[in-house]
Amino acid sequence: MTPRRAAVASFVGTTVEFYDFLIYGTAAALVFPKLFFPGTSPTTGMLLSFATFGVGFVARPLGGIVFGHFGDRVGRKRMLVYSLLLMGGSTVAMGLLPTYAQIGLAAPLLLTGLRLIQGFAVGGEWGGATLMAVEHAPSDRKGFYGAFPQMGAPAGTALATLAFYAVSLLDDAAFLSWGWRIPFLASAVLIAIGLVIRLSLTESPEFAAVQQHSTVVRVPLTEAFRRHWRQILLVAGAYLSQGVFAYICVAYLVSYATSVAGIDRTDALFGVFVAAVVAVLTYPLFGSLADRVGRKPVFLMGVLAMGATALPTFALINTGDAVWFLVALVLVFGLAMAPAAGVTGSLFALVFDTDVRYTAVSVGYTLSQVLGSAFAPTIAVALYNSTKTSDSIAAYLIVVSIISALSVAFLPGPLSWGGTRRPRTAEAATSAPGTALGPIG
Repeated sequence: MTPRRAAVASFVGTTVEFYDFLIYGTAAALVFPKLFFPGTSPTTGMLLSFATFGVGFVARPLGGIVFGHFGDRVGRKRMLVYSLLLMGGSTVAMGLLPTYAQIGLAAPLLLTGLRLIQGFAVGGEWGGATLMAVEHAPSDRKGFYGAFPQMGAPAGTALATLAFYAVSLLDDAAFLSWGWRIPFLASAVLIAIGLVIRLSLTESPEFAAVQQHSTVVRVPLTEAFRRHWRQILLVAGAYLSQGVFAYICVAYLVSYATSVAGIDRTDALFGVFVAAVVAVLTYPLFGSLADRVGRKPVFLMGVLAMGATALPTFALINTGDAVWFLVALVLVFGLAMAPAAGVTGSLFALVFDTDVRYTAVSVGYTLSQVLGSAFAPTIAVALYNSTKTSDSIAAYLIVVSIISALSVAFLPGPLSWGGTRRPRTAEAATSAPGTALGPIG
């Protein structure tokens, strides 16, 4: 299989997975407070809704461990098929779920349970899709091809936002009665497409080399922490800002724009859609740049850009103008995040040995999701309600950017521009277990 085909397949599958995961975020802002948490104040309903949004992240590390274990033992491809089916089934079930008015307390409990299944599935998705793209790529193009699964997140965001944008054109009664279910039920079609594509994949050549050399480990989690515990924690810290910014943009800012800034719901959703499309276009550009000048400096550039845009983003949104809201979202989600996001896949994957890579990269990534992304919208709601100013949210975003900057600085490899060294071949890496593909830029 060519690197391009593997990368495109990873992109399509990840797009479907993140569509499923992210339509929940939009629904948490626009629908669930009214249908699953009625009888509470608007603020309490929003907090409870975003809390169930965050619950999905709690299951991510377990998904990363389970899928990583089998991905490092039996292969990446099979785990990606299972994660897709699990995610799709839980998403469609959400679209069929009765509301609180129909079955009472069982409704939010079932919603939370399905969200946990979603989190478990996506916890194993990102690592496997990233490795399929990176491990199929030639050594001098791993940054470029490694950006493709990363593009799936904004692409899934764009699809999810577009789906809700379409149904939000309905009147409120129809939207809350049945319209909100359509994006969830439409997942069945996307899952079928993604499944056909994933079944056509061949196994990662680097993992195949591990199997050929009989270096498959029995307990990848134990071995990953024994060799790479520092890198796992640094990956978690490095990704912290990216995850927080992403979920503030795709979940909280829609709610903030409509309830605080007075921007129309459809205008807010359109702004997220445009920013997500820009992100899909910019991610591979920075992935390719990293192949030439180094992964760490490009990633760090993105982290610093995110922190620098925190205050301007809210200043633009607070104008209450839909155009400036669109500009703000493009600035932070489409442009500032792009350098770090475009390099994330190749940077994180290549600090770990091939035989424990699925487990190690998944644990680091999902640990960051629990610590940062999971309750970022909830924290934002709480900060604004306690201070009545968006400056407190901006300060929160700046703090997580600083943590990520320090973490990436301590990852293996030089920070100077042009510092990337060509990784050793997969065969060399697998013949010497315990040595990662590095040093890297």
